[in-house]
Amino acid sequence: MRIRSLGVIDDAVVELSPGFTAVTGETGAGKTMVVTSLGLLLGGRADPALVRIGAKSAVVEGRISVGPQAPAAVRAEEAGAELDDGALLISRTLSAEGRSRAHVGGRSVPVGLLAELADDLVAVHGQTDQQGLLRPARQRQALDRYAGDTVAVPLAKYTAAHRRLRAVATELDELTTRARERSQEADLLRFGLDEIAAAEPQPGEDTELAAEAERLGHAEALASAATLGHAALAGNPEDPEGVDATTLVAGAHRALEAVRSHDRELAGLAERIGEIGILMADVAGELAGYADGLDADPLRLAAVEERRAALNHLTRKYGQDIAAVLAWAEESSARLSELDGDDDRIGELTAERDALRTELGELAQTLTDARTESAKRFADAVTAELAELAMPHARVTVEIRQTEVAEDADGIEVGGRTVAYGPAGADEVELLLAPHPGAPPRPIAKGASGGELSRVMLAVEVVFAGSEPVPTYLFDEVDAGVGGKAAVEVGRRLARLAKSAQVVVVTHLPQVAAFADRQLLVAKTNDGSVTRSGVTVLEGEERVRELSRMLAGQEDSETARAHAEELLETARTGS
Repeated sequence: MRIRSLGVIDDAVVELSPGFTAVTGETGAGKTMVVTSLGLLLGGRADPALVRIGAKSAVVEGRISVGPQAPAAVRAEEAGAELDDGALLISRTLSAEGRSRAHVGGRSVPVGLLAELADDLVAVHGQTDQQGLLRPARQRQALDRYAGDTVAVPLAKYTAAHRRLRAVATELDELTTRARERSQEADLLRFGLDEIAAAEPQPGEDTELAAEAERLGHAEALASAATLGHAALAGNPEDPEGVDATTLVAGAHRALEAVRSHDRELAGLAERIGEIGILMADVAGELAGYADGLDADPLRLAAVEERRAALNHLTRKYGQDIAAVLAWAEESSARLSELDGDDDRIGELTAERDALRTELGELAQTLTDARTESAKRFADAVTAELAELAMPHARVTVEIRQTEVAEDADGIEVGGRTVAYGPAGADEVELLLAPHPGAPPRPIAKGASGGELSRVMLAVEVVFAGSEPVPTYLFDEVDAGVGGKAAVEVGRRLARLAKSAQVVVVTHLPQVAAFADRQLLVAKTNDGSVTRSGVTVLEGEERVRELSRMLAGQEDSETARAHAEELLETARTGS
């Protein structure tokens, strides 16, 4: 990794070798920044406060070796990244303003992709994880992770069934608790539909009736106008000497027709006047028919207005016009069918709820059986690790229990008992420790001293590490509270784990650092920063000096040097 402008680190390169790498240094020298840098490469939260004072941004770049068919490589290539000679090049940039950018294989990617890749690349174990493991909920999650598919497969089925049960219960609760409101809604809809059905409105009827009412209300004026128009066009029988337009046009047409053969232009005008005469005769006939057919019946007008009033009553309540009223009726009919079907729906949901509870009970029993079997293996593995960590008589057990509830409470039946349940089953999981023979098993938070608790947590972490299919493990000061012979055993155990994976340990214990294949020293310069030369690989005399400092605080103490050389020899020979 190359780290620039992050915390106390100005510009430094960290080379993590295969096998076991120990990162050491004075308190406050910047060891934690190495862990933080790796966390940023793995998609961790970007805190702008991490940017070095005076810098515009912090940058972390890493080169991670992966196989071409490894899940991380496949996922990165799907995102458009390219492998560089069998390695993924990952970078994360964090600005002082809080903006964050990520690049994988030369391609800009969402930061979330880094977290996806991290699941297949690195497992991080630190004191925060240890504190979390003191909570029973985290202990159940830890056991499930250790168990693998034996728990994961039934748990996925259980989770899906539990999610469906919650949805069914919510809908059922809504139907039953809102029964009165839904009944009132149904009554209102039914009343409105009955009103509309009784009126039997027809599409466009309101528009047609408005036009008819307008015509009937002005029938006399319309008839008088049509009569006068007809008389002007065709003459008035009661005034035989009167002159009408049809007679005048006919006279003009005859005059032109008499001489049309002498001039083509005049002949054209004669034809047009003839057409006018025909049109006027047609209009005169239609006016006569309109006047004769006009109904001035006041009874019909009253009937039209009464019908319009009935339709206006509907439009005031259900829509701006009859088209909207009919649309409301169609939608309300569908809604009423839904409301009227509530009783049937309640019956269906009740049956589905009962079936899901039965299914959950069976799946919960499967989960309990799988967890019980895995718990035995897990407890034995942690107990074996404790023996390696100078606690040969300690015994770890995993308690799996359920909480019974009343039969009428919200529970599921598991093993013939009604028990409480949740999204992950009905089991409560708790790690218990008996530190020595004859001691009763107690929860690990209460049954262990500070040093014992650190070793128990480290044993748990190592067991997890052995079950996680990732190539790299990072342990961040998980050896806190451990010393003496136990510290030597911690180092020996981590070295054994490093035979099958890359292990990086940030530690303050010389007994642990001595077992590392490579030791990195993080040191500040005089101005309080870590520069490119501030992270160095320790070899030979330099490593003895650093171990001496870690042992006694004095690099040149002959006693400390002798002890440091003895530690290195113990680590080399394994004795």
